[in-house]
Amino acid sequence: MATDEPFQTDNTALGDLESEQLYLEAANILQKLQLDKPAEEDWSLDDMEAHIEENLQDQFVQEALTQAMTQYSEQIEEKLQTNEKAFVQNFISEANNIANLHMQITSCDKILESMDHMLKNFQSNLANISNEIRHLQQYSAELNIKKKNRELVRGQLTQVVDEMVVPQSMIQIIMDTSVTNREFLEQLHELSHKIKFVKEQSFHDAIACQDVQEVLEKLRIKAISKIRAFILDKIYQFRRPMANYELPQNALLGNRFYYEFLLTNDRHIADEIRREYLDTLSKVYFSYFKAYSSKLMKLQLDDKPDKDDMLGADDRPRSNLSFFSTTARPNLKQRATVFSLGNRDCVLKQELEAPIIIPHAQQKIEVKYPYEYLFRSEQYALLDNCCREYLFLCDFFMLQNRTAPEFFMDIFDKTFKLIYKGVETYVADSYDPIAILLCMHIVYRYQVIANKRNVPILNKFHITLIQLFENRFEIVMKANIDSVQRVEPHKFSSIELNPHFIVRRYAEFSAAVTRLNEEFSNEKISTLMTRLQAEILNLILRMAKEFPQRKEQLIFIINNYDLMLSVLTAYTSEDSPECDAIKGLLRDRIDEYVKEVLIPYFSPLISFVRDSDQLLSDGNVKQLENKLTIISKLFTGDFKKTFDLIHNDVIRSFPSLKLSQPILKEVFTQFLSYYHEFQRLLSTNTNLKTASANIPLPNLHQLMVEIKKFKLPFDGEQFKPRS
Repeated sequence: MATDEPFQTDNTALGDLESEQLYLEAANILQKLQLDKPAEEDWSLDDMEAHIEENLQDQFVQEALTQAMTQYSEQIEEKLQTNEKAFVQNFISEANNIANLHMQITSCDKILESMDHMLKNFQSNLANISNEIRHLQQYSAELNIKKKNRELVRGQLTQVVDEMVVPQSMIQIIMDTSVTNREFLEQLHELSHKIKFVKEQSFHDAIACQDVQEVLEKLRIKAISKIRAFILDKIYQFRRPMANYELPQNALLGNRFYYEFLLTNDRHIADEIRREYLDTLSKVYFSYFKAYSSKLMKLQLDDKPDKDDMLGADDRPRSNLSFFSTTARPNLKQRATVFSLGNRDCVLKQELEAPIIIPHAQQKIEVKYPYEYLFRSEQYALLDNCCREYLFLCDFFMLQNRTAPEFFMDIFDKTFKLIYKGVETYVADSYDPIAILLCMHIVYRYQVIANKRNVPILNKFHITLIQLFENRFEIVMKANIDSVQRVEPHKFSSIELNPHFIVRRYAEFSAAVTRLNEEFSNEKISTLMTRLQAEILNLILRMAKEFPQRKEQLIFIINNYDLMLSVLTAYTSEDSPECDAIKGLLRDRIDEYVKEVLIPYFSPLISFVRDSDQLLSDGNVKQLENKLTIISKLFTGDFKKTFDLIHNDVIRSFPSLKLSQPILKEVFTQFLSYYHEFQRLLSTNTNLKTASANIPLPNLHQLMVEIKKFKLPFDGEQFKPRS
């Protein structure tokens, strides 16, 4: 065992103090040089020269350099020998310590070798532990996967078991509870799901399905039996007299799943239910509308237009009283008018969606209706029932857009034929064009309502009705046109200057048709009305020829045109094409009348103005001067009386102030125009100016003052010349 004492050296044996100091200084210099050495990457020759230069400035280096190098070398050699001898002597004296040191080193090597072996064993053990940890981790992951798989299998098996097992509560409710009970519907949903699930599993050869198939089959049969009885009972409720159809339908809609269950589990029973419903509802609707239509027709007005009630029919009293007979004529409040609309269009407005007419209630109070009101009530009842039924069929029987119309038509086909036949019977005998047109527009509007309710199935039936009304309206219109064409004005006992009754009829009828066609125009009807208007205008001209004087003819034409225009503007817009056409004709006739009415009173003045240009160009001034004398006589007397005569003549000719006042203004305006032109000729021609110098003539202002005394309130805007 080596001693713990430190290794000792003899300082006196190593050399004197000066040599030791020299050695230490050299060591310090070398250390300093090492510290001052720059980094390799920064070392360069320039840096080395700088360090050498710096070291040469050291005092010790300078002293060494000043001594002789030989002496210095000898000293160094001597010191080295001395130190070597001392070192050997010192090593010999410390031989025991060195031996002890060797033994200690050997012992340490053994200890370190033992430690190395122990550490290698420890490293090997650590590697084994790491492998075990990895194995445990892998094993844990496998256990986790197995756990998840088992949980998944358990969940699926639990679901399969839950969906397959038939609980006792379901059996009890399906077997004993009423179909109307909410619990029965809930359990029926569960039963339907279980039957579907077991059927799917049986396709995969699931053996467990055999345990529940018998129970589910018995429950299915029992549920089908109860559902069938319930639905048939609701269907049979439709057959009861005075039954409210909405109640059983609402009850079926509240349990629409019942039919879905039948359709899924027993299609034969579902088809039976569908056939029974179709047969029952088809008969019910047919019977209802057959009875309702027959009762409605008993409320129709007794007095109806016939084939003699045409536009061109004579309105004079006849032995066989017709619709237009003036003696013993029925009260207008109890029959539909033929050619005037009146308030009959209420059936298209506030009455369009009003409650239907109850026949027995109206019979008690003895109220009668025109046909269009009865038609509206029948069609509205049909519309309401069809829309409700169509939506019910699509909802309860789960019909698609392709199958629903066919099933719907199977139910309503007989009813549609019945209603069409009833309408056809009336239309074939009807000579009431307003009623026919109103019925057509009722169908137009109900067609729009049906489409808004998503029931387009009625479009075909509505189009058929519209075509029926169109064809009959065309026949009636042609009959009226023929009646106007056959009118012989000379056979009338007298024709007054006031509007003729045929024109009055046409004006009312034309205004009614124009008003009704504003929302739903019809090209065929417009064409027929254009033909009728042409015949009426032709008739006015033919009747005007019965008057001998042109002035009377114009008065008759103007009065009739004004009546047509007044009635049209009362029902339609003044800017309508019909009004514009009549305005143009009226404007032309008024212009002609204005000239005609002035001729009896101021013929010389008119002739003078009209012929002046031609006579002056021919040099016949003398003839114009002779006419001045005649013209002067017109104004030398009391010309105010002439104005009064003109005023009275116009007022008597045109009873309507709205017409007479503008015409009177036109007459006086035309007169002032003639007189202004007359004065211009007198002032521009020297001979005429000289000839008229001694003739007393009123000036234009005096005449205007007298004319203004008639107080013409109307400006005649409707008769302004066309641009």
